[in-house]
Amino acid sequence: MIYDIAQEVFGCEVFPGDPQPEKITALSLKNGDVCNLTEIHMCAHNGTHVDAPYHFLDEGKTIDQVDLDRFIGYVYVAEHEGDILADDARRILESAKAKDERAVERILVKGKATVTKGAAEVFAEAKIKLFGNESQTVGPLEAPKEVHLIMLGAEIVLLEGIRLAKVPEGVYLLNAAPLNLGGADGSPCRATLMDI
Repeated sequence: MIYDIAQEVFGCEVFPGDPQPEKITALSLKNGDVCNLTEIHMCAHNGTHVDAPYHFLDEGKTIDQVDLDRFIGYVYVAEHEGDILADDARRILESAKAKDERAVERILVKGKATVTKGAAEVFAEAKIKLFGNESQTVGPLEAPKEVHLIMLGAEIVLLEGIRLAKVPEGVYLLNAAPLNLGGADGSPCRATLMDI
């Protein structure tokens, strides 16, 4: 089975203060144009998206410089509500390892969960490749910078705004490849999980 874990772009949730995506009809067959053509205006962090280190670090990699293997591969989906503390992060990593050692490199958290500084440090020390959650930011909504600096500083790709309500805990194959946006700090993606 394949799970679509991405939000629909034009009706998506956005981070407070970010622009809402706009769909503009540039050409229309109904108007006598040669084809239908959609123009899009949006932030690179609208809806389901990935953050590159450059999002918070001037010397960090841009989205086109991040290796694709960070976005594609085995992943562990864990369920958690509330703050993810350091001990919670360790438990999640241990559960992933017990299920399939290959899944320890990428972690997705199902539920309304917020990564704390302690958890960010545990994930950074573990050298995971990707961390994803359902919120539009991994850290606290009112102060996300510290957690981003820790995780992006460790070159952990952040997959934000995913939807996991229909996905049971377990191991899957993840594809969250970004658009190849040269020099950008992030990118929207159509994230999917596949049963293995």
